[in-house]
Amino acid sequence: MAALVSLFVLILTTTSVFSRIPQENADSEDQTWRGGGKEDRGGGGGGGGGGGGGGEEEKNLLSPGVPKVSPEKMDPTVMDKNPMELPLLVVYGNSTSQGLSPAAATTTAPLDKPPQPLVSCLKCSEPSCQTLTTCHNAIKCWKAQIMTENGDVMSDRGCVSKADHVQMQCNIKGSPEQFLVIECCQSDYCNNGSVPALPSFSSGDDGESQLMQVFLWHVLPVLGVVVVAVVVIVLLRRAHHRRMREYAAAATSALPLHHSLYRDDLRVTAAGDSTLREIFNDSITSGSGSGLPLLIQRTLAKQIWLAEVIGKGRYGEVWCGVWQGEKVAVKIFFSRDEASWARETEIYSTVLLRHENILGFYGSDMTSRGSCTQLWLVTHYHPRGSLYDYLTTHTLDHTSLITVALSTINGVLHLHTEIFGSQGKPAIAHRDIKSKNILVKLNGACVIADFGLAVMHTQTTGEINISSNPRVGTKRYMSPEVLNETINMSVFESFRKVDIYALGLVLWEVCRRYVSNGLVDDYRVPFHDQVPGDPSFDDMKKVVCVDQQRPMIPNRWTSDPVLAGMSKIIRECWHQNPNVRLTALRVKKSLMKLAQDETKNKIDIEY
Repeated sequence: MAALVSLFVLILTTTSVFSRIPQENADSEDQTWRGGGKEDRGGGGGGGGGGGGGGEEEKNLLSPGVPKVSPEKMDPTVMDKNPMELPLLVVYGNSTSQGLSPAAATTTAPLDKPPQPLVSCLKCSEPSCQTLTTCHNAIKCWKAQIMTENGDVMSDRGCVSKADHVQMQCNIKGSPEQFLVIECCQSDYCNNGSVPALPSFSSGDDGESQLMQVFLWHVLPVLGVVVVAVVVIVLLRRAHHRRMREYAAAATSALPLHHSLYRDDLRVTAAGDSTLREIFNDSITSGSGSGLPLLIQRTLAKQIWLAEVIGKGRYGEVWCGVWQGEKVAVKIFFSRDEASWARETEIYSTVLLRHENILGFYGSDMTSRGSCTQLWLVTHYHPRGSLYDYLTTHTLDHTSLITVALSTINGVLHLHTEIFGSQGKPAIAHRDIKSKNILVKLNGACVIADFGLAVMHTQTTGEINISSNPRVGTKRYMSPEVLNETINMSVFESFRKVDIYALGLVLWEVCRRYVSNGLVDDYRVPFHDQVPGDPSFDDMKKVVCVDQQRPMIPNRWTSDPVLAGMSKIIRECWHQNPNVRLTALRVKKSLMKLAQDETKNKIDIEY
């Protein structure tokens, strides 16, 4: 402890010694200038009463009535002090040649402002400062050196005659456009001699080094923490995506649910030995149905991992997801289309709706993601997509044509048919049949999807259940009675006829992709050459109702038995008069007869 105290005292002593060195040098310089001024005043012999007056008291010009103490009678230690640093006291009493006697100081009185000794200074007005003049009765002298922004160095000298200008003149700093060093003093002609030197550019380097130290000690650690945090976040996200890819790959390869990839922290959880597994298996293998119990519907969104977007529309988006180890399609509605979501959920939940040509339904859910409400509809996943997408990239032979047409009409027929019994099924009209609402399975058959505009009817009550959904169907596929608003909304059969009209347009799209005698037409939507890409009601009304036009049927279709038979069915489906149009059952029987005739013809040709 004693050693530490000694070391501390040594440091304080060293610091005080070094701090006094510049002050002592400055005091010695000021004393030299004051000495020179005193010699000048003594040599002149003026105003001092013959070279100092020999102890004779002089009259103080600055403070009348206050006796002036001559420099010869003052204590040498007092003479060494800077005049601006002297105590603000005036001493009244006698003085001796040895200095001021404390006993003789009989009275002291503070002054509001200390008396300022007046000095004479040199000054110049030219940039080179070669021609010097003098100024008298000044409070302080100053000399300065200036470097302009052009690099020109100039010297300047002058004096300050007003006390309130001292601080402003002596403390002036350089501007960004120039460097300036000024030095003030308080003795006669003390601003003679060399001007103070400009600081070297190393001082700027010192400032830069200080900034660098601040950067290293304060900014760099913060940047380091940010970089580390970013790296950690990136690594965690990559690990998360890698795990999700593993889960998706496991689901694609049909791994069992108890596979090692499915850990407890995975959102897709196994059902284990509970009875839920049996419910899932029954609903999955038997096609669409009434949906899952409400308990399952509420938690469905938490058990599904969304992989990628596979479709977008005016209602929202369709995602491919993984649920219970199987791929599913998740239709996510915008919150503004809640009516469509609720209507589809109601239709899918209808008893006995399940059919091999109706899109399979798992359940629906309402969830919140990113402060937005999402409405989910979970159905079977069909990788081939919609019939619109399939026809764009594929052509059809006889077998695939009949498969697509028959499976589509089978789905429509199941919807239109009312089943009676203790648990019957109401008749349902789709009201928005088009190629984009028909999906293609891996075996080439089709399923009907999107029941947001569907209408239900029960014959026992005669009630037509029409949703309050403000959404209308697709204008390109609207029947004439819908466009001219002559449809009888109180008769359910009117809605069936609307579906048959749209079905005729879909069959026309399918037949264009049938390869006949090595020829096939490009895929086109109905009325592609008669209305714009996004037609209005007026556009469709003029073409369909006023002009009574339909998509063109090429003449070459008449030379092919299949296309000729399909052409007859199509014309009867899109007839202007709804009462003349075929029923779904009649269309199915005509297609089956066409398929049998074509098969018989092939057998006869082969044999």
